[in-house]
Amino acid sequence: MTNAWRAVGGAVGLALVLAGCGGSGGVRPAEMEIALLGFNDFHGHLEPPQLAITTRNAAGQSVAVPAGGAAFLAGAIAERRAAHVHTAVVTAGDMVGASPMVSSLFLDEPTVEALNLMGVDFSAAGNHEFDQGAQELLRLQQGGCERFTTKQPCQLSQPFKGAEFPFLAANTLRSDGTSLLAPGGVKFFEQAGVRVGVGFIGMTLKATPHMVRPSGVAGLTFADEASTANALIPRLRAQGADVIVVLIHEGGVTTSGLQDASCAGLSGDIVPILDRLSSEVDVVISGHTHQAYVCDYRRVNPAKPFLLTSAGKYGTLLTEVLLTVDTRSRKVTRKSARQIIVQGAPYTSGSTPVGLQPEFPQFKAQADVAQLVERYSRAVAPLAAQPSGALAGAATRVASQAGESVLGRLVADSMLHATRAAASGGAQLAFMNAGGVRAELVPAADTGAVTYGQLYSVLPFGNHLVVMGYTGAQLQRLLEQQFASGTNTVAQPRILQVSDGFSYEFDLRAPQGSRVRNMRLHGTAVEPDTRYRVAVQSYLSTGGDNFSVFTEGTDVTGGMLDLDALVDYVREQSAVRPLALPTDARIVRVDAAQQRQ
Repeated sequence: MTNAWRAVGGAVGLALVLAGCGGSGGVRPAEMEIALLGFNDFHGHLEPPQLAITTRNAAGQSVAVPAGGAAFLAGAIAERRAAHVHTAVVTAGDMVGASPMVSSLFLDEPTVEALNLMGVDFSAAGNHEFDQGAQELLRLQQGGCERFTTKQPCQLSQPFKGAEFPFLAANTLRSDGTSLLAPGGVKFFEQAGVRVGVGFIGMTLKATPHMVRPSGVAGLTFADEASTANALIPRLRAQGADVIVVLIHEGGVTTSGLQDASCAGLSGDIVPILDRLSSEVDVVISGHTHQAYVCDYRRVNPAKPFLLTSAGKYGTLLTEVLLTVDTRSRKVTRKSARQIIVQGAPYTSGSTPVGLQPEFPQFKAQADVAQLVERYSRAVAPLAAQPSGALAGAATRVASQAGESVLGRLVADSMLHATRAAASGGAQLAFMNAGGVRAELVPAADTGAVTYGQLYSVLPFGNHLVVMGYTGAQLQRLLEQQFASGTNTVAQPRILQVSDGFSYEFDLRAPQGSRVRNMRLHGTAVEPDTRYRVAVQSYLSTGGDNFSVFTEGTDVTGGMLDLDALVDYVREQSAVRPLALPTDARIVRVDAAQQRQ
């Protein structure tokens, strides 16, 4: 059934009325059980992601359970929905963005269509929902074929109908103070003449503008998460909400097991938000960190009796939250949560088979979702399979102590190669943000061959290359922002990947503003007053990842797509033999080096 939903009270919220069936006679039930089925950070993984959930079987042995795939996730949702009278399906953001080629090539339209078929009721907006800008997010919500990106919308779906569920963005505000999208909503359940309302508040993390292309969120404000949620609770109550659920794209990390609600080792940016949330909140379904946890937060803070959950990533898990509501007091009297592994298809990792685990449920692929995925997979397959060169080994995203990776260096080298000619901008060095490198690059074991689809997975965002001029002093300030700018801190630095020929050292023990030293370009010291030509992708050029110094660039020259630069570079450099990987360090962390001595 398609969910009919309507905005209520402008920025106040959104009400959704769906009557649950069940109950008999005229007896007023004392309790009602409501199931919430939640997941997060799907990132357009329509096809099984070839990942396994490691857990223990009945004998206490560690086993790897193959998990994920949109059709199997839909099957799991359908099975659990059938097991309950009253159910809501919700997500905590990043359903789209940073997606595999089968989704991102089509602007994530197939992912929205799959979520429609799954019967999602509400979906909080994550930071990646804003990757292509606010206008494109509105198109995903409302449908249509208006073009806001470099990619062509409505390639297969003509027209694209949009999401049949509301994206929720309570803390994403326009300049007039109204929400960009619906801030929340209420779903009602009826049983023997009794109606219970569950109110949902959806939010992204307030750091979103520092994680996406700034021009795509220009004019928007991302408000404090706890304050926003607390202010909405009375409004949801006025609309009939008896239960309050927060869907938030922010999260944490625990050291507890998959089904352990002890909250052991809970840490992360979600914790200070929880400690300021109203105790009226019953459940917090979170995301962003790609971690799986169920946490009875009373064990951390007795004044905040939330149930906190997160379902990992890529549709490999589905969290089932059970709430028992006393229909007289309108209060939740019992709540629990468990993680359901979305076991679907076996796969082979390298030469190691990852088989089905009969002790765990295997879900049947939902036919209409499977057909949808197959349709898009067929469309993308010829392009994805095209050979695009060869590598001498696996280029991974594993970071050194200094924060650089082999694949990060390779991408930066490809950017410099594409922009070095005077007609292309005359770049002398290139910077790449590590977070923009989205997948490992593992060539065929026998030939070292890599395909276009593999390279696409590394750079799926569709950023253009930009070349700009900066003085050596500006480069110094820029690199200092790795450790002191917004969410970039000494404790959590955001290290830029650098191209061949450029090098420097940093010392985290040094005072702010003097941590970077010994910058060199082809062995020659970088001079403060000398101007250098620098290649970046469009995301960084507008100040992404808190690097505001990038916006000071002069003499701007536009370039090709970053993906096209990578494809051309790998193909050209491996024309004779597989491309040798850039394994030598370009960045040296001095404090770490001294600690090892």
